[in-house]
Amino acid sequence: MALLGNLIARSLQLRKQIILRVASPQTYQRHALRHLLERGQYTSFGKHYGFGKILSQEVDFVNAFRNKVPVHTYNEMHKQWWYRCQKGEENVAWPGKVKYFALSSGTSEAASKHIPVTQDMIRSIKNVGFKQLYSMANFKLPPVVFEKGILMLGGTTSLFEKGEYYEGDMSGISAKNMPRWISSLLYKPGQKISRRPNWEERIKLIVENAPNWDVGMICGVPAWVQIVLERIIDRYKLENIHEIWPNLGIYIHGGVSLEPYRESFKKLLGNKVTYIETYMASEGSFGFQAKPGGGIKLVLNAGIFYEFIPFTGDNFDEDGNPKADPETFLVHEVKEDVEYAVMITTCSGAWRYIIGDVVRFTHAAEHEIAIVGRTKQFLSLCGEHMSIDNMNKAMDTLCKKLNVNIREFTVAGFQYQNLFAHRWYIGCDDCNIGTEAIRDILDETLCKLNDDYAVERTSALKEIFVEIIPNSIFYDYLRSKGKEGAMNKFPRVLKGNQLKDWENFLEMKNVHTLAL
Repeated sequence: MALLGNLIARSLQLRKQIILRVASPQTYQRHALRHLLERGQYTSFGKHYGFGKILSQEVDFVNAFRNKVPVHTYNEMHKQWWYRCQKGEENVAWPGKVKYFALSSGTSEAASKHIPVTQDMIRSIKNVGFKQLYSMANFKLPPVVFEKGILMLGGTTSLFEKGEYYEGDMSGISAKNMPRWISSLLYKPGQKISRRPNWEERIKLIVENAPNWDVGMICGVPAWVQIVLERIIDRYKLENIHEIWPNLGIYIHGGVSLEPYRESFKKLLGNKVTYIETYMASEGSFGFQAKPGGGIKLVLNAGIFYEFIPFTGDNFDEDGNPKADPETFLVHEVKEDVEYAVMITTCSGAWRYIIGDVVRFTHAAEHEIAIVGRTKQFLSLCGEHMSIDNMNKAMDTLCKKLNVNIREFTVAGFQYQNLFAHRWYIGCDDCNIGTEAIRDILDETLCKLNDDYAVERTSALKEIFVEIIPNSIFYDYLRSKGKEGAMNKFPRVLKGNQLKDWENFLEMKNVHTLAL
């Protein structure tokens, strides 16, 4: 282990000293799309949309592709094409049969999405993973970190056979297909524990085995990582997690913003930890934070072609659905500080597919982004245009000003006295502060962050309500939907039937909230 860690650390330093030839973003993306079209031209999808003819237009094949192939949502892609892959049909939207389907995570919708995962996509994910490893030379990490275990808190690696294919969490599929030297030497909790399908059982075994491991790196969604660390600290009567894992130096996080969790994480740590954000979804691995203080750098040469749609009323309806023929931009055409919905074409047979994320370019020339929300998770009842990024920053400000530990929250909008209102459901187990003070800080912060919100608070957005509930209620709700643990996230915005379901759940649980 020590030898391996030193080899990794030394190779990273040598890599940093080597000046690599880098092509332009446009060149990388043209090459990526050409390769995807060449591979896909003999599939049913490729024949239907005439990929061969598109490729014949040597100079303008990129625009030919964008003009010929329509924008797809998940429902459209699955209803027309992917369902055939689940029946065992070959060469539908990508060459060959699809062996794996990733079950989407992150919301509490009853029906999970089934996202195809091909062998080419697995290779793409590994490719992005190695690029991220190389980039760690930029963070000046101590070599000892690479000698220690890597605790990956993902989904179960036990995949469920469904006749013609296997399904499971994308994190579990990735862990099952990770390089053998990582799996056997560094990977924690190990395949034996990771195969357990029950999340609570995996947590218990991780806590039980924690003293036997020397963990240097943790990967996972903030809420569930926090729960695991808290249980280890509580079980062994520790002051902080570094008393049992003194070499823990890196936390690789993604899925949701770290900001609402940052203050509570500090209370679990004894030493400094380097936070590195990554961008991975059921559809693939897209990028990572490549330097301290930087945004998420998109990987443009790993089998994924990107397009970006301005997230405006011209391109999306009030429910976050794309309108016909939305305006799109390529990675070399985007502007900073504009919100874009991400659209991808991938080596898993997703073609001009709206993934649902909304991003803002923080450094367009370096193709660095910040994830600011979801197309279907924003509030704009009356033009307030409140994004998840706004909510996260407001919650971070609240935690710092009041010195409270808020792990989970969600927001809903509704009609109120012929106008409109927002209701914040905030998870807090030790909150002795009045809801009025919480409301005022949230409202004041959002007015500073968002001019549209500030305007509407003087007119149509009449009131803000706050309800304090135990954190456990959020996780009980996810558990009731079969969404417990690992990569699952509670939605930051609740609308429609999902909101009604949440309200019914609170009533069923007889939750007594502290409400304003």
